[in-house]
Amino acid sequence: MTSLKRINYPQLPAPGGPYVHAVRHGDTLYVSGLTAFATEAQGQAAQQQTQAILEQLATITAAEGTNLKALIKITVFLTDIGDLQAIRPVLFDYFDGALPACSLVAVNALFSPQVSVEIDAVVAL
Repeated sequence: MTSLKRINYPQLPAPGGPYVHAVRHGDTLYVSGLTAFATEAQGQAAQQQTQAILEQLATITAAEGTNLKALIKITVFLTDIGDLQAIRPVLFDYFDGALPACSLVAVNALFSPQVSVEIDAVVAL
């Protein structure tokens, strides 16, 4: 059995609950849902929140010796499905042609009213 490595990245806001930023299993990294909470984008528009989240994801992939082109799959959670048009260009820009598989989920709320976007990810290492 492959061992699991549970990882918190000191460059990111500390997890606020009973979880870690990511878990590595073999050559795959499972990244917990990231939000703009505790960043300058907290409370801003979905576009700015998405940028902050993707910057966090870029920090994680860099710490693991790779980049966003190694993304296998993301799941995007939006509290307002109308924000999809605003965040799509941000996603295309950050993915730079290496598009991952993606699921989109509209939710009634996230853990804070100042958070309207959450993204989790699976990364190939």
